[in-house]
Amino acid sequence: MVVGRRRPDPEPGHGSGISIGGNNNAPLQNVVGQNISHVHQSASVQGAVDIDGVRGLLDAFRADIDRNAAGLQNATVLRAMADTVDTSLAIPDAPQVGTLRGIAQALPALVVGTAVQQGGEALANAIGGLVG
Repeated sequence: MVVGRRRPDPEPGHGSGISIGGNNNAPLQNVVGQNISHVHQSASVQGAVDIDGVRGLLDAFRADIDRNAAGLQNATVLRAMADTVDTSLAIPDAPQVGTLRGIAQALPALVVGTAVQQGGEALANAIGGLVG
C-alpha cells in the first residue's frame, strides 16, 4: 500500500452536471437536486468590454425582461434603466459615465432573486468594465 497517494480527481464536466468556470449553457442541477435551466455563466474582465458588447447584453436583458415581465416586480424600472443605458451609449465618443456607473451599481440589487438575475448581473458587469 502506498501512503500519501490519493484517488485522482474525476475529469471536469463529467458526472455531476455542475461546472465551475468556462462556458456552460447546459441544464444544471443545484445541490438539492432541482433542475436549473437557461443559466449562462459570465465573467467580468476589466478593460476588455466595448460598447458593442454592452449593446448585445442590453438587447438580451431587454428580451429577458419582456419574456418575464409578468413575474417581475420592477419591470418598469428595469426597462427605464435599459432605456437610459441605450441612450447613454448612443452619445458618440462620450457615454454618460456617471449615469452608467450608477446603473451598474444599482442593477444587481434590483435583479437579485429574479428570472432576469443572470442577464442583469452580466449587463452590470459589462457596464462596469466599460466605464472602469
